[in-house]
Amino acid sequence: MAEGNFTKVGEEKEGSRSQSEANRKLKYISLAVLVVQNASLILSIRFVRTIPGDRFYATSAVVMAEVLKVLTCLLIILLQKRMNVKQTALFLFDSIVVQYKDTLKLAVPSLIYTLQNNLQYIAISNLPAATFQVTYQLKILTTALFSVLMLRKSLSRVQWVSLLLLFTGVAVVQVQQEGKKESSVSDSSSQNYVVGLVAVVISCLSSGFAGVYFEKILKGSSASVWLRNVQLGVFGTALGLLGMWWNDGTGIANNGFFFGYTSMVWCVIFNQAFGGLLVAMVVKYADNILKGFATSFSIIVSTVASIYLFGFHVDLMFTAGAGMVIGAVYMYSLPKAPSILAGIGTGAVMESDDNRNVGMSKNGGSLTTEENGEMDSFLPNVSGKQKGS
Repeated sequence: MAEGNFTKVGEEKEGSRSQSEANRKLKYISLAVLVVQNASLILSIRFVRTIPGDRFYATSAVVMAEVLKVLTCLLIILLQKRMNVKQTALFLFDSIVVQYKDTLKLAVPSLIYTLQNNLQYIAISNLPAATFQVTYQLKILTTALFSVLMLRKSLSRVQWVSLLLLFTGVAVVQVQQEGKKESSVSDSSSQNYVVGLVAVVISCLSSGFAGVYFEKILKGSSASVWLRNVQLGVFGTALGLLGMWWNDGTGIANNGFFFGYTSMVWCVIFNQAFGGLLVAMVVKYADNILKGFATSFSIIVSTVASIYLFGFHVDLMFTAGAGMVIGAVYMYSLPKAPSILAGIGTGAVMESDDNRNVGMSKNGGSLTTEENGEMDSFLPNVSGKQKGS
């Protein structure tokens, strides 16, 4: 009997070790996916917007990304409904049309995200990829400020210091980059540094406000992440089509919707459409520190790649500024110190609300959640054990 107990304990320890090893591998995979997605999107947009030849319409690319995103989320909802088309259609009709007041709440952030996606094309078309990647981290600052103002969130001293360091690092990079252009881009005369800088600053402001607004909506709703993305995408597609008609209507009428599209342009669109959804699936196995590390590492990857691809020149001042931003991103992602509850005798420790594994990640207008309950309904259970319904 005792021998059987020892065998059972040994099997449990072995299973725990193998599970821990599997989770560790998934974390490294998550890190790789986050780095590749963050860096490749910026570099690929920069590449397709600066190479000679027919230039595609950025507004049409934004619309195409929204359409693909909606179709993907609809497919996921259909899978969740066990491929029952009628049940899925009734669910969508009730959630989007019948409960139209709830749907209309997403009109404002959808407008902001559509504007933001277009601004990113403008910014990357006029700024070096590395400079954009560093400056775009100001979205952390704007998100934090809107969280304090709109959600009454509290930030730790380390987070306030990291925000100050972030702002200083971006300022240093901008001072260093003033008046500089990439030497290898043949159409550099058409680039406007000021336009690019204004576009990225407005994009950061819109990202911060929309992200916090979304969080406020999520906390007061039980709707699934995928349904919210469908609601977003419906408005995003409509608003994107309106912006496309307003800005490029004549050109698209003459040249066609897919004018200038190449295999690389399609890669950019797919990256924009599925990047946020892909991160939503892998981020379950990562934590805030890993995400911060991935963002920081992607800045390094973008900078190194820009040196070889676009002739970008890195000097001591840019390195110092980028180093401050990378350090700030990592510092801000560190968890808050746990708050000790009253009752010393119990020795109980509870995490603060900000440190629980519940949050949002906005990527290209996609809404993701890290709450395990949301993702478990779609993602496979890594441990192989079935959860109770």
